Amino acid sequence: MASIQSHNNLLQFDNLQIPNSQVVLIYTEWNEAIIQALCEGARKILSQFPQIEITEICVPGAVEIPFAINQHFLAKKASAYIALGCVIKGDTPHFDYVCDSVTQGVTLLNTQLSSPVIFGVLTVHTEQQAWDRLGGSHGHKGEEAAIAALKMMAFKESLT
Repeated sequence: MASIQSHNNLLQFDNLQIPNSQVVLIYTEWNEAIIQALCEGARKILSQFPQIEITEICVPGAVEIPFAINQHFLAKKASAYIALGCVIKGDTPHFDYVCDSVTQGVTLLNTQLSSPVIFGVLTVHTEQQAWDRLGGSHGHKGEEAAIAALKMMAFKESLT
């Protein structure tokens, strides 16, 4: 049992029941400093639950995230998956294609797999907007993704 509070006190819960489990963080190589901050936030929350084994998988880019999640699930079936990435808009429509692809892929997996898949991919126009979502005015999206995973794991556990 743990009590979790984010830095802005908007995300709180007590007595969350989480069994022994594995959570997989799947993250991209792009925008490394931002990704490390996302992962650190997720690890910070998950580390409060010693019964959770954290596995980390790095993929080349955001489009590869759904494939890696699906392949890991087929081979090892973790309790939850957290997709972490950061896509920053450039001058071409590539941003739109990447954002659509990863969003649709994660959404599809979330309805097909029996483990929750949490969308923690930042889709922003500027690097500053990403940093604002890593402890700035928009909270910490890595922490929020981990909290969402914990809540969904507890929800699934409540159904058994």
